[in-house]
Amino acid sequence: MKKENTSTRLKQLMETRNLKQVDILKACEPFCKQYNVKMNKSDLSQYVSGKVEPNQDKLFVLGNALKVNEAWLMGYDVPMSRINKHPGEIGYGYMQQIQEENKKALLEANKIPEGFSPPPEMVLKPLVGKIACGTPILAEQNIEDYINVPKDVKCDFLLTCDGDSMIEAGIRSGDVVYLIKQPDIDYNGQIAAVRVEGEATLKKVFKYKDKVVLQPANANYEPLVYIKEEINNLVIEGIATGFTHKFVN
Repeated sequence: MKKENTSTRLKQLMETRNLKQVDILKACEPFCKQYNVKMNKSDLSQYVSGKVEPNQDKLFVLGNALKVNEAWLMGYDVPMSRINKHPGEIGYGYMQQIQEENKKALLEANKIPEGFSPPPEMVLKPLVGKIACGTPILAEQNIEDYINVPKDVKCDFLLTCDGDSMIEAGIRSGDVVYLIKQPDIDYNGQIAAVRVEGEATLKKVFKYKDKVVLQPANANYEPLVYIKEEINNLVIEGIATGFTHKFVN
């Protein structure tokens, strides 16, 4: 369970190891070069201040440079010591550790009571910011968390919806949507996450010869129509394969 954040953990390392931000940046340089990750003084300053959380690539670099586990650096209640990774595999250590801890917890738990079914096998998938349902909002690129989903669910990443423009498709504000990485729709009317000039929105997509229509599933919203050069500003980030309702008391 996450108890702190990256800002707290970075400050802790700076205090205990007598490090300055410039020292951390210098330690990161060889890993930034090796893995083609860009990180500057402004980036690190925002991570330390808590204004921004580093994305997965930069967490990987920081973890290597500081010789700590990315999960610990993110604020999770796990050992600080670093886990060995497969070469070039970003974030492998964090996901592997959480999965192993889940397996261990299941093994240590009591036997399944008579009449109960065993839980489905779960895998961790990244939750990537929020995506607008209604008025588009700037999509956050950093991974907010990792969430366990059933292994048989087709899903590369998850997004949290904000707004009610997809309510008639059953998707409410706060719901978590499962998506697979795919650059185009398979048929007109398919629900997709579409980036529009740096912002993202979840809509039904209709593609025609001379236009693209992003259609809300709510009669109170007008469709978004793009023509000519405007179409070049649309990027499909993923196709929705399902969703989970947000539970409220």
